[in-house]
Amino acid sequence: MPTNRQWILRRRPTGEIGPEDLELIETQTPELKDGEVLVRTIYLSLDPTNRIWMSDQDQYLPPVEIGDVMRGGVIGVVEQSRSPDLQVGQIVNPGLGGWQDYTVLPAAMARPSLQIPGVPLTAYMSVLGATGLTAWFGLMDIGKPQPGETVVVSAAAGAVGSIVGQLAKLKGCRVIGIAGSPEKCRWLTQELGFDAAIDYRNEDVGAALDRHAPNGIDVDFENVGGEIMDAVLARMNNFGRVALCGMISTYNIDGPIPGP
Repeated sequence: MPTNRQWILRRRPTGEIGPEDLELIETQTPELKDGEVLVRTIYLSLDPTNRIWMSDQDQYLPPVEIGDVMRGGVIGVVEQSRSPDLQVGQIVNPGLGGWQDYTVLPAAMARPSLQIPGVPLTAYMSVLGATGLTAWFGLMDIGKPQPGETVVVSAAAGAVGSIVGQLAKLKGCRVIGIAGSPEKCRWLTQELGFDAAIDYRNEDVGAALDRHAPNGIDVDFENVGGEIMDAVLARMNNFGRVALCGMISTYNIDGPIPGP
């Protein structure tokens, strides 16, 4: 069986992640049991939620335990199989296979990946995967955008935010993105079709929102939290909707997270 490189959580980060929090080790992959498969990682998704999983606070999934392989979404290929349901060479999604070269798991837990001609595998880790689903359901089910409404997206140049903005444009909305550099803002407006973009590092977000959304905001797709969220919430119209997807500005805070 092949040698497996694994990133192990050694301690819970205090503030930003440091080199002492994770350790790269090598182990031998175990022999397969009946019904199991060995999956080699092809692509691994690194997401803001990785930081949440490292903490011991209450969350939507149990935290990664100290000494365990760091959790992460994976697309891989079946290298060995002792199951009639999966064949060697099949492309699969082994769930949260983690930060490692190989994953051994029951075949029932390895979902065969869609393979559409002309669509790269990376798309199933982004726009056609959990990222795209988060954007779609967060905007459509919670935000419920209507033609002519104003939608604000924070962390708009990120994986989820960039998809949200494009979906909102397809719904006929005015879309304002908030991002962290002039280059990101140009990408939003010139490449993705956002109506306006605010560089929060170099301009006052509240004043910029007043300029770009003089009639208020109908939908806030919130990825950042903190002062940016406060500025948006203060300008929400009556019966506006807030899709709270994430609060990345608070992920490295120790202690209670401040509210609006």
